[in-house]
Amino acid sequence: MAVLPIRLDRARRTPLAAQIYSAIREGIENGRLASGARLPSWQDLAAQLGVSRGTVRVAYERLIAEQFAIGLGPAGTRVAERPSRSPVPDWPPDAEPLPELFYEFGNTPLVFQMGVPAQDAFPFKLWSRILTRETRRAAAAPVTYPDPRGDPELRKEVAAYLGLARGISCNPSQVLITGGFSGALGLAIRGLQLGSMGAWIEDPGFPLTRTALGLAGMAVTAVPVDAEGLNVAAGVQTAAGAKLAVVTPGQQAPLGMTMSLSRRLALLDWARQSDAWIIEDDYLSELQLEGRAAPALASLDHGGRVLHIGSFSKTISPSLRLGFMVVPSGLTRRFAELAASLAPAPAAGMQRAVAEFLRDGHYLRHLRRMKRLYAARRQSLLRCLGEMAPDSIKVRATAGLAVVISLPKSASDVDIASRAREFGLAPRPMSVWCMQAPRQQGLLLCVTNLNERRLPADCRRLLELAR
Repeated sequence: MAVLPIRLDRARRTPLAAQIYSAIREGIENGRLASGARLPSWQDLAAQLGVSRGTVRVAYERLIAEQFAIGLGPAGTRVAERPSRSPVPDWPPDAEPLPELFYEFGNTPLVFQMGVPAQDAFPFKLWSRILTRETRRAAAAPVTYPDPRGDPELRKEVAAYLGLARGISCNPSQVLITGGFSGALGLAIRGLQLGSMGAWIEDPGFPLTRTALGLAGMAVTAVPVDAEGLNVAAGVQTAAGAKLAVVTPGQQAPLGMTMSLSRRLALLDWARQSDAWIIEDDYLSELQLEGRAAPALASLDHGGRVLHIGSFSKTISPSLRLGFMVVPSGLTRRFAELAASLAPAPAAGMQRAVAEFLRDGHYLRHLRRMKRLYAARRQSLLRCLGEMAPDSIKVRATAGLAVVISLPKSASDVDIASRAREFGLAPRPMSVWCMQAPRQQGLLLCVTNLNERRLPADCRRLLELAR
């Protein structure tokens, strides 16, 4: 019979039966009580511990219910058969996903950090009032499942906004609210059911897209971009059998050029003839710092081959984790079922707050303010680099919300970006956006969170690291 060194603490608030249960379970899990070992009877253990038999019975019944012991009636209670306990491995330090793209989550944005809007210019008071009000309303709503495609009001507002700002004629039934761009991309990959077919991506292009397609098992082909955007002819020559192209036609990421009309028509023609699909990543929407943004590629799609993806990460905040996707009318049923089954829309309160932000005109006014602010900050950065930069470091492009600078071939942009973090600077290395060798060496400097008083010192530090 097993010997149980159980010590009860009657001063604790934990019931005595629970203390007995925990002690026996610990003995079983650490191997002191072997499988098949007979436990003392209720009466013997109760006498040993100075408790009632009912207290021991409660502990034993819990052990039996949780399959740590087996009750055999007159034959007593024995320890159940347990798998051998493997040694606990030494866990490595927690590793952040895609460290070349994302910095420490939840922290204040650093200077030059990509992918985040201005921290000092967002209308926090207005947004807080809207969010508080809509969260309260959502809490008082009927206790039932919300529409997995997204809040109907937000889908209606997104459809109206896209018609006004991006030239897309769509019905709210075609709009799905998603967990940011990543959530929309995941839905698109699943919904198109392409399996291991080939996919074109821009080179250079967004690394997260490349990673997502690879994880989905697709054969990814890097297609070069030039001044007119994705080189469709090069894609056909390299991977004619591809069934998907992911493009950023509004403002190519990361180089910033707008896809020309001839290239757009060629891409749409390729999709129709090849029975292929196009995912349009409209990551900046109409946030064009010079002139008017070109209409979305989806506005030209009359064959139902384009899935348009946008998000509020760059325009409101990435912390919303809120994006949207417009699917061709023929795919609405499939994608609605996919969203309901695998990826329903995020929390209703946040969706309703964004819907009000759009409906009352706050969103368009906010975008106008941000255009002026970002254009001024970009101009300040260009002026500062022009005054300080040596001949070996040149401004290559003003792309979206970033300035792209080229580095000598002998430099390592990954190393420079890593060392810059020690000084509170977060440029993004250009090489991680490239697939084909030799990878371009350069830095992407986002203009959204610059401090103009500290800008000369920040530029000087960055250029010292680059040298």
